[in-house]
Amino acid sequence: MPAITLPDGSVRAFDGPVTGTTVAAAIGPGLAKAALAMQVDGVTRDLAMLIEHDASLRFITRRDPEALEMIRHDAAHVLAEAVQALYPGTQVTIGPSIENGFYYDFARNEPFTPEDFGAIEAKMREIVARNAPFVRSVMPREEAIAFFEARGEKYKAQLIRDLPETEEISLYSQGDWIDLCRGPHMRGTGDVGTAFKLTKVAGAYWRGDHRNAMLSRIYGTAWRDQKELDAYLHQVEEAEKRDHRKIGREMHLFHLQEEATGSIFWHPKGWKLYRVLEDYMRRRLDGTAYQEVRTPQLLDRKLWEASGHWEKFREAMFIARVEDESEKDRVLALKPMNCPCHVQIFNQGLRSYRELPLRMAEFGSCHRYEPSGALHGIMRVRAFTQDDAHIFCTEEQIAAETVEFVALLSSVYRDLGFPEFRVKFSDRPAMRAGTDEVWDQAEGALREACRTAGVEYTLNPGEGAFYGPKLEFVLRDAIGRDWQCGTLQVDFVLPERLGAEYVAEDGSRRRPVMLHRAILGSFERFIGILIEQHAGRFPLWLAPVQVVVTTIVSDADDYAREAAAALARAGIRVDLDLRNEKINRKVVDHIDQRVPVLAVVGRREAEERTLVLRRLPGREQQAMPLEEAVRSLAAEALPPDRAGAAPMVAAA
Repeated sequence: MPAITLPDGSVRAFDGPVTGTTVAAAIGPGLAKAALAMQVDGVTRDLAMLIEHDASLRFITRRDPEALEMIRHDAAHVLAEAVQALYPGTQVTIGPSIENGFYYDFARNEPFTPEDFGAIEAKMREIVARNAPFVRSVMPREEAIAFFEARGEKYKAQLIRDLPETEEISLYSQGDWIDLCRGPHMRGTGDVGTAFKLTKVAGAYWRGDHRNAMLSRIYGTAWRDQKELDAYLHQVEEAEKRDHRKIGREMHLFHLQEEATGSIFWHPKGWKLYRVLEDYMRRRLDGTAYQEVRTPQLLDRKLWEASGHWEKFREAMFIARVEDESEKDRVLALKPMNCPCHVQIFNQGLRSYRELPLRMAEFGSCHRYEPSGALHGIMRVRAFTQDDAHIFCTEEQIAAETVEFVALLSSVYRDLGFPEFRVKFSDRPAMRAGTDEVWDQAEGALREACRTAGVEYTLNPGEGAFYGPKLEFVLRDAIGRDWQCGTLQVDFVLPERLGAEYVAEDGSRRRPVMLHRAILGSFERFIGILIEQHAGRFPLWLAPVQVVVTTIVSDADDYAREAAAALARAGIRVDLDLRNEKINRKVVDHIDQRVPVLAVVGRREAEERTLVLRRLPGREQQAMPLEEAVRSLAAEALPPDRAGAAPMVAAA
């Protein structure tokens, strides 16, 4: 007689083993209609599974977060059935749900193309409308291998052969179509709904190995309803318009090429943007008592072994071997992070408790080997600069330093156009350094710091750094995408491993706590985020070129040069456009270049010593005396941390 405990605490007893379908019906017809699956003691199961013992039970309906993954999983099965119905002889391999959708890899002599999507989607809708139930069955290993081989499905047979001997071989059918699958599934194909769309095709090697056969992968997206699908497709469309790689080319900010895979060639305007951001961050650090340092690029492997990074990050390190006589067989590594180097500076000389907290910052140039397939514009590269800092402090100072850091991070994010963020608490990973007692201490200290700082967080289990727990700060951009940027990590391990210590007030030697923290994460990635956040139309203070002075007639060229010089003296980043082109052509060109302000001059403006200011891409214009225009633009162009300061130089 299993007793079923429901989320509201009520208990229902049944005479014998019972399915989730039966329990839902016993509760009421509304739930019986809405329930798609269930969680038994926290594990998601099919509704048809028998519950034979006392258990806690929660039903999953279409509104629950877990429903999305199930919809996408089942959509992959519907896609596979549709493809095999339309293209006989095609073999199915694997088809998981992924973020925002699903895919399925197919073995076929002729790759699929987007032109095939219309027919496949139509067949998928037929299968959904048929609403065949998902039925689970279990088959002995050898029988299952023979079953799939008889159907010409050699990839499925190989998957079964590679499963552990103890693995139960489960299959799911939807009408006459059957697939190898662990499950769980919803009730039937009708639960997938019609809010799905196939999005792209790609080549994919079997098992991700280039030595294996090339498969044809079809991607799709699936949502609870049409409103969610439409919102997602709009987001994708916006993301394509905002793609930092496309905008970077159009604005001549940067480029990448094969001869320097994963490294960026910054063009003058892109480097100006980089320097504006770096200068802003440096001023913010200077204002909060950080000491900036600079550390070497190449370090002996012995340091990385001592810190624990060699064991953890060796595969991501670029290695250099020294061959001269005095240093024969010495192995050096380009640093993938800055933390061991900062400990080396801390260790120079005897430190006192009076020096703590010591905030050490570096715009540190780092290198990590990323597989070529993982590289993505300037968002994911092999050479990057971290806005890195390490705070050496006592355990009692962790909370106060967390308060200070969260305040600084919040202010920076607001200035950069991100007024809100979420926080994740990442606790101990499976592979870690330090004892459980040390981790208990570090996690407890970080939780207490969050309480003191008023930081609310969601748990991100097992995702801490190998040396300590961390907070991850997640931004949401203008089109609703999340970006994990800032971090704060509490580390009791590295100071111990690298011998950091200070003299306490009582004269004893003690280990400092090391707080690893970043706000932007990396300059390269954050600039990519900024490009996409603003679609290249930066606020005036960030724009690489803030004002372009251009002429209507060549008679105004001398005055245009004078106006541009006055703007430059006032600290404005200004370009001069004296091309013999019609003004409408010039306007279009500068709109394409995302210039914020166009200052137009003609004969009248030269005579009256005025500027006609046009805020691009808009059409409104405002005529102003030159000195007033310079003063106004100079004040507007100041970075947020300098707002209210007087312009650098008054207009001549």
